[in-house]
Amino acid sequence: MKKLVIFDLDGTLLNTIADLAAATNFALEACGFPTHTPSIYPTLVGNGVTKLIERALPAEHRDEATIETVRRRFMEYYDNHCCDLTVPYPGITELLQTLAQRGIDVAVASNKYQAAVERIVSHYFPDVKWAAVEGHREGVPSKPDPSIVFGILAIHPTPKADVLYVGDSGVDIDTAHRACVDCVGVTWGFRPESELKAHYADNIAETPTDILALL
Repeated sequence: MKKLVIFDLDGTLLNTIADLAAATNFALEACGFPTHTPSIYPTLVGNGVTKLIERALPAEHRDEATIETVRRRFMEYYDNHCCDLTVPYPGITELLQTLAQRGIDVAVASNKYQAAVERIVSHYFPDVKWAAVEGHREGVPSKPDPSIVFGILAIHPTPKADVLYVGDSGVDIDTAHRACVDCVGVTWGFRPESELKAHYADNIAETPTDILALL
């Protein structure tokens, strides 16, 4: 049995796309750039806020200074509105409860910046005892670099054979492979099942309860 399940946040535990789209569109409009329909945002997210802003900007305006200006406006908005429209995916709360009942520890590994991760996780899962809640920190490479997983294992030492990583994107699958831990790709998130298979996910879950069979 696995002893630790590490979850990606956006697209895995929570459907955050509406709040991410609103914050990005706010920042783009505030800086004089065209906005996007919410439906396009699942293709833009997954590699942190800076990369999200870069992808959302017109190609001719993706210079470092412009990205940073828009990113600051994004964070001004998102810090105050990150829980407006976000919701847990169906079955996630029950999955976390079942894991706790089985004595399996849980952690979060996200490319979202640390302050937002802490706020969102505490808001939506106030009763969950997390082994670690890790977002992007300055000086630490983003996923798919495995540093965030290694950081969690430093906080909560667990043999890699006893760890399962759960995510919704190729970035997550690559992260797990580079960290040398088993993984499962979930189909209810922001990326299609074909992407998970293309990145050689060890397992595919169509519902949160499917994960229980992999423990």
